[in-house]
Amino acid sequence: MWRWLAGLLLMLPLASLAEEVVLGLSRDEVAITTRFDGSEILIFGAVKRDRAIPDGPPLEVVMAIAGPSEPVIVRRKANRFGIWVNTDAVEVDAAPSFYAVATSGPLREVLSNTEDLRNKITVQRAIRSVGAPRGIQDPRSFTEAVIRIREDAGLYQLLEEQVVLDQQTLFRTSIRMPANLTEGSYKTRIFLTRSGQVVSSYETFIDVRKVGLERWLFSLSREQPLVYGLMSLAIAIAAGWGASAAFRLLRNS
Repeated sequence: MWRWLAGLLLMLPLASLAEEVVLGLSRDEVAITTRFDGSEILIFGAVKRDRAIPDGPPLEVVMAIAGPSEPVIVRRKANRFGIWVNTDAVEVDAAPSFYAVATSGPLREVLSNTEDLRNKITVQRAIRSVGAPRGIQDPRSFTEAVIRIREDAGLYQLLEEQVVLDQQTLFRTSIRMPANLTEGSYKTRIFLTRSGQVVSSYETFIDVRKVGLERWLFSLSREQPLVYGLMSLAIAIAAGWGASAAFRLLRNS
């Protein structure tokens, strides 16, 4: 009996490694410059197996890319005597600056709620909001507002059935990253699922950084704010004087 149980336990890790992700990225760095208007990342890979493709439900792929998370204050407006004013405010503890989910099939079919809760794959699970102040009605609507606003800006994306899966082995998709990206490491996760259950996962990172003049100005504003402020003031004065001189020349000509 004990030998049979020991043999079964030894087989469990092997079964879990029957299918693994071998991932590739068209680029693992995104440079933000003055002319940056967005970027498209091609994600491709293969499924590594130590045995034949198992019978039963087909394999599915779910991909998630998350930008750096940060707190967000969401305010609710109301009409008071004909004037729109802020009435309530809730701080969402952590919301990704960018989030994209791409799947090989309909999301509800390729990922169960239990696996979504465990791995925090959908944007609703990725956002962390511990609680709202007392007296706030419908606090969930504040989190929904963050999602809606960032979806409209192209920062949150749900790309159902956009992952191409060939012969249960090769997969690929492309993610459009907008121009208004936040600097940082963008976590990229790949999940292989069967019947909504995750059978394997892989994680890597895409580095998004300002370069050139943007990098220098950003560093200057953080490391030497006084110098940055004086330089900005000088540029503003020079621009105003230049516009005034050009106007006088046009008027006298």
